[in-house]
Amino acid sequence: MTKKILIVNGPNLNLLGDREESKYGKETLEEVKKICESHAKAIGVEIKFDQSNIEGEIVTMIQKAKGVFDGIIINAAGYTHTSVAILDALLAIKLPTIEVHITNIYSREEFRKKSLISKVAKGIICGFGIKGYIMALDSMKGMLSK
Repeated sequence: MTKKILIVNGPNLNLLGDREESKYGKETLEEVKKICESHAKAIGVEIKFDQSNIEGEIVTMIQKAKGVFDGIIINAAGYTHTSVAILDALLAIKLPTIEVHITNIYSREEFRKKSLISKVAKGIICGFGIKGYIMALDSMKGMLSK
């Protein structure tokens, strides 16, 4: 049975390609989605790739994943550092979770060095640009294959 992975993207990631190119690169979120879809097909998993700027919508995406998806990859962006609600949703659904960040959050501003989501994540991939999504897909497939 093909494993299903939900990829959740948080606020302002819809601005990739226009936003701080030196930190986030030139690729748009749509290009990241296509890269992820292509890689998912190559490794034999199904994905749903989604984004919202609204915390409650992200919580709802996570809650609806239970019973539908086998794992979650999440780049909660700015909510990484602030959202107890997203953390609680991830804890509640008990799916394997990988946290992804395009930049290295630990080499940035002090407030970005604290991740609430890390408490539930099986692993964190940060600082590798959009390649982090591919690393996360490979890692999730490995976890789900055990």
